[in-house]
Amino acid sequence: MVDLNDRVADLAIMATLHRYRVFETAHGIAAIAWSGDAVTAFRLPGETARDAEWSLLRRLPDAVAGDPPPAIAAVIADAIRYFAGEPVDFDAVAIDLGEQEPFFAQVYHRVRAIGRGETMTYGAVARDLGAGPEAARAVGQAMARNPIPLIVPCHRVLAAGSRVHGFSAPGGALAKVRMLEIEGVATEPPPAAQTAFEF
Repeated sequence: MVDLNDRVADLAIMATLHRYRVFETAHGIAAIAWSGDAVTAFRLPGETARDAEWSLLRRLPDAVAGDPPPAIAAVIADAIRYFAGEPVDFDAVAIDLGEQEPFFAQVYHRVRAIGRGETMTYGAVARDLGAGPEAARAVGQAMARNPIPLIVPCHRVLAAGSRVHGFSAPGGALAKVRMLEIEGVATEPPPAAQTAFEF
């Protein structure tokens, strides 16, 4: 006879289980993880499926590959369309960021409201949240730790003077520039890394 308490416990575990899927886009191989109908992690396109999977599993080591439910399949389809250059809006996508520092949670909420083709600076995000200019660095840290890039569009947050600076996703700052170009935002290319000293 099945113990009802054991069955309830099994259902609770299944509800919190993270699943993931690796998929191809026009810009490379991406990965998404979910729990229920909420996205819990996203990896921007990189060169290989192995890299995308490894990057995602660093954040969610217990996640298992699986078939996405309809809500997540729709997000995957929209991400494929996005990287093919189609206008896509991720505002209504359910997300679960897990435990976050309160300020980081506020930053992610504010950044989700930055529309396609728009940008803000780290300092402007901090000001919108009622914080002083010293909080711009904390906004940058939140963007660097963003578990769901694209859906929480950290690529739309720029350095002072609207400069493209730093991006921890595959491809670095050039990936950020490409995403902004997909959205019709003209940017200056990021400065080349210094390869030699000149005196």
